Amino acid sequence: MQDIDISKPLWVFGYGSLIWHPGFEVAERAVARLIGFRRAFCMTSIHYRGTVDAPGLVLALDAAEGAHCDGVAFRVAPEGAALALQGLRERELISAAYLEERVEVALCDGRRVMALTYVMDRAHAQYCGDTTLEQQAQIIARARGGRGPNAEYLFNTAAHLAELGLADPDLDWLAARVRALSASDSS
Repeated sequence: MQDIDISKPLWVFGYGSLIWHPGFEVAERAVARLIGFRRAFCMTSIHYRGTVDAPGLVLALDAAEGAHCDGVAFRVAPEGAALALQGLRERELISAAYLEERVEVALCDGRRVMALTYVMDRAHAQYCGDTTLEQQAQIIARARGGRGPNAEYLFNTAAHLAELGLADPDLDWLAARVRALSASDSS
């Protein structure tokens, strides 16, 4: 974990559930772009969206040359920075599969800020970056964890990205495929 100076403005970059459920008081939010990473279902979830016996998948930032990830940068309300940082660490570092990083993101208004985010540790046992989209859909359609169905996480993230006008063809394909799998399972 990094030593974060909370006396300065604390920005957090969200690319998955943080977009629709930051879990802290937000003073400012802006669409933002992070260069050098892609959003991907490349981490097995054994807590929130799956179990040890039946892992689900969650999104992570996966380093990739030439890639970018569009998401939301949140400036944390100054009076809540310490509590926000504590909450983020409890939420995101539950299994040590994420690395806490400070990264530069470009806000939609042209500003550049340093933001705290959580990126995938490719050396961690929960990394599954070679899983195909079809395999991801099969897992997501059936997995369920402590925070509910894996499909709900996918659908919420895809819907909120669409509301923001942020294209993510892989998430759109996955959402459609998981809906189709769920419909065929219930018939």
